[in-house]
Amino acid sequence: MTIESAADRYRQASRILHDVAKPMRVLSALAWPSELRDQFLADGAQRLPEPTYAPVDPAPVLQAMTATRALLHPGNVVDDWLVREADSIESTALMLAARQTPEFFEHSRALYGVPDQPLRFDPATPLELAQRVHDALEELHEADMVPPVVRSRTGAQVAAFIESEVQEHFGDAAPEVLLVDELSANATATTSRIRIRNGAEFTTKDAAQLLNHEAFIHVGTGLNGRAQTDIPILAVGHPGTTRTQEGLAVYSEYVSGTLGLDRLRRLADRIVAVQLVVDGADFIELYRWFLDRTPNPEQAFESTRRIFRGAPMTGGAPFTKDCSYLSGYLSVTTFIRAAFTTGRADTLALLFSGKLDLFAIPALAELRSQGLVKPAKFLPPWASDAGWLLAHLTLNSFLANIDLGAVSEAMADVLEHCPQVEIQFPEAPPA
Repeated sequence: MTIESAADRYRQASRILHDVAKPMRVLSALAWPSELRDQFLADGAQRLPEPTYAPVDPAPVLQAMTATRALLHPGNVVDDWLVREADSIESTALMLAARQTPEFFEHSRALYGVPDQPLRFDPATPLELAQRVHDALEELHEADMVPPVVRSRTGAQVAAFIESEVQEHFGDAAPEVLLVDELSANATATTSRIRIRNGAEFTTKDAAQLLNHEAFIHVGTGLNGRAQTDIPILAVGHPGTTRTQEGLAVYSEYVSGTLGLDRLRRLADRIVAVQLVVDGADFIELYRWFLDRTPNPEQAFESTRRIFRGAPMTGGAPFTKDCSYLSGYLSVTTFIRAAFTTGRADTLALLFSGKLDLFAIPALAELRSQGLVKPAKFLPPWASDAGWLLAHLTLNSFLANIDLGAVSEAMADVLEHCPQVEIQFPEAPPA
């Protein structure tokens, strides 16, 4: 088969996948009206919410995925990737059709993962990382080393900061920044819009964290994907790409120095919360667990709602998207380090080619060699500075091989008789 005929197949299959995946608005299909929150709190948090959803017919998606697979020849790296894309999109349709049933959870766990699911090539799990975060925070609290969380920034202030930064970074392609009253999180982003919840309160670091997460990654990969006219599926995020997209966004927070302790705790809380529901916690039980961790009943409700979107209220079958942040971070971090240590840092820029899964990288490299995938135009600032990134990876890879257990044991002896040093945190700047 000639490269030209293969290219035509890839274009055609990718176009079908794009046209089917683009209108599949997963979070919109799982949305709850604000009245459910108001009623739940008015009832004293004693009655399970009763959300209703518009029916979803998966048949058109299944038919389109059958047509896509008919174009593909498994055994080729690009064809295999496009088959996986078709599988993910099909599973998404089946998940939405199965809302409020145990089958919903089976598709959710296949798409987003679950807390105790090991990485593909390593036994580490997101739940272990979440537990380590909680243990570390407890140790820091005992040593009085955790600064107070001061949320002194309004949604309007954060929106103004982000709007200025995206104008500079993206130019004419900059997304619109909107303040909205109802939102499933403090901020969300599409390729063309970043929405900030008007009533939310933010820390001084939150604005920079949201800029790195929502704008530099989610908007950036969306714009880069739109430019892939030969392989348009790269313009559309779907649950099969969520772990990598959210993981890359959290990695961006980390390397830019904007991932604070409070944000890390919230990501860890989500992992543990999903596991509690897998183990049988119902909506009210999880709400009470979150209420112990925040003084705000509305925030506790919203955190709980995230995990019960589309799920049975009685527990056991949660919506597991909230696993994707830390599981994706682990996967992206280990991939980047492995690519660097194996001498394949050349593949790292492919991560920003569009909305993709990590294991699409070999296929994208092949498509790049055929001229079907273009270089990414928009990179986050830390990735644009090749010298800094390579220096960071060199040091990070070397440090990863140091036996921290032995070093810690030796330092414990050195510091055993060292007096405790009082930690003083600077006052938060005025709002």
